[in-house]
Amino acid sequence: MSEADIRRDIVLIVDDSPETLSFLTDALDQSGLTVLVAVDGAGALELLDQITPDLVLMDAIMPGMDGFECCRRLKRLGHLAHVPVIFMTGLSETEHVVKGLDAGGVDYVTKPIVAEELMARMRVHLANSRLTMSARVALDATGRFLLAMDRRGRLLWATPQAASLLAASFDGFDAETFALAPELAERLGDAQDGRLALPGGRRRLQLTYLSRTGPDEVLLRLTEAEEGGDEGFLKQQLALTAREAEVLVWLARGKPNRDISEILGISPRTVNKHLEQIFSKLGVENRASATALAVRALGQRG
Repeated sequence: MSEADIRRDIVLIVDDSPETLSFLTDALDQSGLTVLVAVDGAGALELLDQITPDLVLMDAIMPGMDGFECCRRLKRLGHLAHVPVIFMTGLSETEHVVKGLDAGGVDYVTKPIVAEELMARMRVHLANSRLTMSARVALDATGRFLLAMDRRGRLLWATPQAASLLAASFDGFDAETFALAPELAERLGDAQDGRLALPGGRRRLQLTYLSRTGPDEVLLRLTEAEEGGDEGFLKQQLALTAREAEVLVWLARGKPNRDISEILGISPRTVNKHLEQIFSKLGVENRASATALAVRALGQRG
């Protein structure tokens, strides 16, 4: 593969200082990066409508729209939410560092900028971003109904399958603006103990908590509820939680722990913990007895 065939990472620099722009453009170009430039927040957002960079270097203090507000708006755009933003400023007080991180930044460097330090930080965040995107592409390829939301219930990203299901349920669905009602968003963390229903759609959709994948990102599984499904029946008949009923259904279908873990998007260790609770609630000692009881109960459904 020739050097021309190797894709160069694209870095957007947003700064109103000609000296800083010149210094950074030269340093990044010499490091083999493709450099884009914007002199204010509004110009940066206009440019981001046309192209998606791999990383953004953002001056925090600029006339008009400052870097904090520009970052917040950038992060609200679904196709840009994954792009790491590194803030640059002469302000080093804790309150400004926190403000930058709260706005969605991943790092903070103070001026005057040391090129070697900045490049080291950029390499780390570019590598992390590539890993995140590779994982997301893999999820897309497996046909999973997965999505991520922030603590305010705003949709950060969704696999194509999950987005299609949301679009089929909600008129005018827009991945960039879709969000849960505030009262539902407050319950996102509680979804660990069950499912969170999504009212208002044409289909009976529900979210199941899978994991917390970042300080402000929760990974969820989207499913369409079945009226009177096996899980619901076992939950009611055997006094189980929704998750325990799911585990027991797949156990009754002959799936080993590893497969149940993969199907439900939970770790094998978590499957084992649920099985321990199931055995205790059912008064049985092993998988075979629990399976037999579940099969017998399902066989009695009218």
